[in-house]
Amino acid sequence: MRRFVLLLLSLTLALLLLTACSGGKDDAAQTVAAYLQALIARQSDQLSTLSCADWEASALTEMDAFQNVEAQLVGPDCATTGQDGDTTLVMCSGKITASYNGELQEFPLGDRVFKVATEGGELRVCGYR
Repeated sequence: MRRFVLLLLSLTLALLLLTACSGGKDDAAQTVAAYLQALIARQSDQLSTLSCADWEASALTEMDAFQNVEAQLVGPDCATTGQDGDTTLVMCSGKITASYNGELQEFPLGDRVFKVATEGGELRVCGYR
């Protein structure tokens, strides 16, 4: 019985440590995922909120490119890949598909490394490379 209790306590402690360390999906990756959703949904207010001031006009221009097309975000999965000074680098898998007059185009998300930085106390997308 004592071994069972020790095993149960050990497993509980291990789970607590894993939960505390993982913190779920990282905030920078979540910011990029929300940015991509706002881009495809053509939510200019949300897109502006998720963009750095210096990137906002570019983000809105990119959104305008999807105005007359039917666009979808397919299989996005974003993760932090590193740091570049104060900027967090995020890569995503998946793609954006856009259909215009029956012609389907695909834009792989893996071709971009998104730059995320803190501005005004919030994480914001500041472009990509």
